[in-house]
Amino acid sequence: MSNRLFLSNRKMELSSGKLARFADGSAVVQLGDTAVMVTAVSKTKPSASQFMPLVVDYRQKAAAAGRIPTNYLRRELASTDKEILTSRVIDRSIRPLFPAGYFYDTQILCNLLAVDGVNDPDVLAINGASAALALSDIPWNGPIGAVRVGLVDGETIINPTRKQLSSSTLNLVVAGAPQNQVVMLEATAENILQQDFCHAIKVGLKQTQHIIQGIQQLVKERGVAKRTVQKLYVAPEEIVECANNCVFRSYFFSSQRLASNKIYAVFTDSGHDKISRDEAINKIRLETEEQLKEKFPEAEPYEIIESFNVVSKDIFRNLVLNEYRRCDGRDLTSLRDIKCEVDMFKMLHGSALFQRGQTQVLCTVTFDSIESSVKSDVISTAVSGIKDKNFMLHYEFPPYATNEIGKVGGMNRRELGHGALAERALKPVIPQDFPFTIRVTSEVLESNGSSSMASACGGSLALMDAGVPVSSAVAGVAIGLITKCSLENGGIEDYRLLTDILVDLKLPGIPIKIVMEAIQQATAAKREILQIMNQTLAKPRPNRKESGPVVETIHVPLSKRLRFVGPGAYNLKKLQAQTGVTVSQLDEETYSVFAPTPIAMHEAREFIRDICKDDQEVNLEFGAVYTATITEIRDSGVMVKLYPNMTPVLLHNSQLDQRKIKHPSALGLEVGQEIQVKYFGRDPTDGRMRLSRKILQSPATAVLKTLTDKNSIVLGGTIPQSSTSSQ
Repeated sequence: MSNRLFLSNRKMELSSGKLARFADGSAVVQLGDTAVMVTAVSKTKPSASQFMPLVVDYRQKAAAAGRIPTNYLRRELASTDKEILTSRVIDRSIRPLFPAGYFYDTQILCNLLAVDGVNDPDVLAINGASAALALSDIPWNGPIGAVRVGLVDGETIINPTRKQLSSSTLNLVVAGAPQNQVVMLEATAENILQQDFCHAIKVGLKQTQHIIQGIQQLVKERGVAKRTVQKLYVAPEEIVECANNCVFRSYFFSSQRLASNKIYAVFTDSGHDKISRDEAINKIRLETEEQLKEKFPEAEPYEIIESFNVVSKDIFRNLVLNEYRRCDGRDLTSLRDIKCEVDMFKMLHGSALFQRGQTQVLCTVTFDSIESSVKSDVISTAVSGIKDKNFMLHYEFPPYATNEIGKVGGMNRRELGHGALAERALKPVIPQDFPFTIRVTSEVLESNGSSSMASACGGSLALMDAGVPVSSAVAGVAIGLITKCSLENGGIEDYRLLTDILVDLKLPGIPIKIVMEAIQQATAAKREILQIMNQTLAKPRPNRKESGPVVETIHVPLSKRLRFVGPGAYNLKKLQAQTGVTVSQLDEETYSVFAPTPIAMHEAREFIRDICKDDQEVNLEFGAVYTATITEIRDSGVMVKLYPNMTPVLLHNSQLDQRKIKHPSALGLEVGQEIQVKYFGRDPTDGRMRLSRKILQSPATAVLKTLTDKNSIVLGGTIPQSSTSSQ
């Protein structure tokens, strides 16, 4: 059973019923020669966890790209960053459409079957997950559709090829629900106009409706019936009503107050900060839960806890919808107090501290050699075409940022996702020809808001403090949405957009009108943040810090390369071990030397002078005869020097005499003996000197040249040349 769709004259095929038939739902999505199979399985017994236990795993298989993994075991191991980030995109697209209180273990597996190197499989995986869930009996309020939108020469392109995407100024993924509802947006752009961005969202959302209709047609043909679950973990209305009307008696005053009134009093007290507000709410929670347990002894713990959560959320929602203010006293569009500092520590290449309310982020910038860039695995290279990247942002969220205790070390999916979000915000302003690999670290020291957007702001300041010539400053802001839904059809009756919100609310789709309003409100807030940041540092510093790294290029002629590199690259290894520099070859005669500090570069210069001081470049005349001194007898020939400080070169047995000899002793040659040789230039491949004694045994006459000692080579200077001749 399959269905063919045409998106901008490109065929996408959805099929099901042939592969993985034991799964609750399975689907194969193909675009071009790229194909992804997605399976969905959900348990019929509820989980012990008090949340939706959904796991999405997207795996890139080497066989799909016609490759074998290059690790020791030659098989797929732990998930790569690309796989984790794609899994998160799929999760964010499908999670909001599960029924409230559906606490059943559910797993979505995306298996890359084939990749053609033209079409990116991540968007296909989103559509495959949607089709697999829709064709299964798992309760899910889908389907959804997803497309990628590019912008090339001002023209929007749906699902662009890899070549088109490389020249696109926009990389936008849109996931849409029926009736033109937006479920998920993820984008990277290079300073495009807001109107172009909004137009791309509308075009992409329109194309997702074709995919949704195709999946709905497959569901209709199969006649799918959803299973009846044992229980949905939602708060019973009678317990919620009781929690709302719980009565508390004061020990100091003969008055009684409802729980809802006490919660409202805490939410409207702007003197609270995050910690004190949480403590006050938790105190009310404990008192309320005790009363609820007494009145409903047979109720499950989750029902008691969730009933109080429902009351708290309703009070906060009504505060925003009716009074147009938040619990910290701000109106709906006001930013928290912002403070910025740069150049926190002199030894760092660049640093900045960004404080927004009770969210505090320390960003640092580190430069290293181009060799330190992130190398992609062969599968990611085959799929996306990206071989390496010389800019990265690493995000860290330690437990003390929220006054908690937890495990430190390693990297979880959340940290990787938030770091990638901030990295996408900063990457477009980094110059492509920057001579260093850049690593930005963002450590969240306090968190009571969007730390990923604070990382983008702090990272921008740190880059400018480090002297990176960014094209413009970058600021980010989070926009939240508070809604009131209709009891009849579940649609949005009323809503408020909040600038600089501290929570992330997920809905099964929002109208495009609200998305456009959110973008407009974010633009105004971003402009205000940039003005505050510019007061601290308005443009990049003209020069990098004195303690920063240094890069120099060295021209090494082919004739000197063997001396410079050494046997088995011994000299280069010794140079890097003693001075800490990194040497990389740019072309046949040019090397790049990276030093972490100016002192290390000075030491590297001295080292290079030492290894090259005996190697002289003498202007030898092609076809001339010179007097050579034998320094060593070998089985293959003799080692000779044309002048005292010269590196000995091999004069092979085949060039010693007109007769064929197996060893130089057959000619009576000894160490220290002087012989005449003819010079025939240097080998074009390895730069070795070509000499011959055999050619002089012919009757032709030649001019004999005598070479004297020359001065040592000066690194980066002009090489003196002179010779005397005698006949």
